[in-house]
Amino acid sequence: MEKPSIVGIDVGTTKVCTLVAELNDDLIFEIRGIGIEPMHGMKKGMINDLTVATECIARSIAKAQRSSGQEIRTAIVSLAGSHISSFNSRGVVGVSNGIINQADIKRACEAAQAVAIPHNREIIHMIQRSFIVDEQEGIADPINYHGYRLELDAVIITAAATTVENLRKCVEATGVKVINFVLNPLASGQVVLTPSEREMGVIVCDIGGGTSDLAIYINNSVWYTSVINLGGNMITSDIAKGLHLTLEKAEEIKLKHGHSIKDEVAEGETFTVHPFGEEAAVRYSRKDLALIIEARVEEIFQFIEEDIRRSGYDRLLPAGMVLTGGTAKLSGIRTIASRVLNLPVRIAQPDNLNGLADQLYSPAFSTSVGLLHWANLLNKTDMPIGEKTPIWPKDILGRIKRVLDNFNVEKKE
Repeated sequence: MEKPSIVGIDVGTTKVCTLVAELNDDLIFEIRGIGIEPMHGMKKGMINDLTVATECIARSIAKAQRSSGQEIRTAIVSLAGSHISSFNSRGVVGVSNGIINQADIKRACEAAQAVAIPHNREIIHMIQRSFIVDEQEGIADPINYHGYRLELDAVIITAAATTVENLRKCVEATGVKVINFVLNPLASGQVVLTPSEREMGVIVCDIGGGTSDLAIYINNSVWYTSVINLGGNMITSDIAKGLHLTLEKAEEIKLKHGHSIKDEVAEGETFTVHPFGEEAAVRYSRKDLALIIEARVEEIFQFIEEDIRRSGYDRLLPAGMVLTGGTAKLSGIRTIASRVLNLPVRIAQPDNLNGLADQLYSPAFSTSVGLLHWANLLNKTDMPIGEKTPIWPKDILGRIKRVLDNFNVEKKE
């Protein structure tokens, strides 16, 4: 019997990455298909142009279909943006027979979710933190415990319903059904954290192009999540304004010559570029470039530090921060993060992959690979995460054109 494929679509501000994978007998993901496309029509994790965003997602899916040789029907999709929020909730139930079973846990979960939320919000995740049985706290799994009162401490993560539906509409316009949405740092945490970090207390920080996505893990569970509207695109924008460049050229300069600490750049190091209004190339100092980058990177981590303090868990993070996301590739960023946060910081990326995985060994793809791990967890609970259909890909771009024609008709009306 062929193993079912798992499909994850990481829709970010700067790129969209579709992965098709199988879990082999050694519990290692075999990457069967991959589709990476620049993302347009999205700003700070939220869709601002349905037509353009759908086209980008469609091209990514089409590439993954061609490289895997199979049609993609269902997928799990990443979610980010400042519209994300989280809060703590508690569910309390009586234990019917004196011995706790799965039905009691289910009722406790339902009680924790029975909270009033605004009509324009929807619950994305309900994460179990710990259980309390007759005032005995800190129980991870209460099955078969003797008791009369069961309490569940949970974290409820919600998102703006319209933002979620817009993203769902873009993905499902390609003919792919969205099985589940997963918050970016929760997906990244599946691949970049060690068991000891999860247990001791750690923060995952996934800095992408548009946002910085945070999740705090303590006692092997998520205690807090947050999304900050600052990311690598802000650094690129500062470079573009400071050196009078296009955003595309500024991004290229950032990746090729950028450094987060001006004092670590040697005197006399230069690079040349054509600014606006100049016919000849102009020579700039790498130290001046680093000065621009350092100021913005420090500001990003100052906002992150303030957010961690507001959470109330800032003194419960002995394992420090695990930094990932595309911006984590910037030279010197780990040092700045450790200096501002006064915490140990390490940079992490996916590993232990087989198949078409060469491009994925980068912090930029932690969320993409994390979606596969998350999908596998859901698959174990018999949820239809993906299907393997070894046939030639259908005309997905043709289908998209017809859908986009309908969008344009709606706009005109």
